[in-house]
Amino acid sequence: MNENKKAVIEKRIMKTGENLKKNNMEFYYAATKEDVRPIVESLIKKGDVITNGGTVTMSECGLNELLSSQDYNYLDRSKMTPEEVQELYIKAFSADVYISGSNAITEDGVLYNVDGNSNRIAAIAYGPKSVIIIAGYNKLVRNLEEAEIRVKTQAAPPNCIRLNCPTYCKETGECVSLSKPDRRIYDGCSGDGVN
Repeated sequence: MNENKKAVIEKRIMKTGENLKKNNMEFYYAATKEDVRPIVESLIKKGDVITNGGTVTMSECGLNELLSSQDYNYLDRSKMTPEEVQELYIKAFSADVYISGSNAITEDGVLYNVDGNSNRIAAIAYGPKSVIIIAGYNKLVRNLEEAEIRVKTQAAPPNCIRLNCPTYCKETGECVSLSKPDRRIYDGCSGDGVN
């Protein structure tokens, strides 16, 4: 990447980080995906019960291998039946650590998330003692309006394809407005877990 462009991106990241701090969230910067693992490792303790919301970024950063070690009690929903996953959603509230992605983060330090079944949003807001959000630069947006657009155009449609959801998002590659009369046919459109 061009060094000048990289400098501008890093300034934007740091500005967002300062605003996250103002909104009572800690901020850690990882220059590469390989830098994420040591940061997460410093935030968790041996023996912690850890689970996660939908996050493709977590596996891309190699965290599944870390969490699957004998050092942690990792509740991995990818290896569970649908019935077990439903139970896990409830257990997530009492976990020590919840790891998730975010659909978008505004430059003024607001997390913007849309969930198909609200498990991730509920756990982030009301659950574990510690929540770790892992998000790449691609999640940064200027404001809530851009966050909504990002979910409808970049997050939900690929996720619906990945999860094979029978939704308008999957079929057309874009989300439909809630005001459309046929919206009820396509319930289940989610931005959960997409970069």
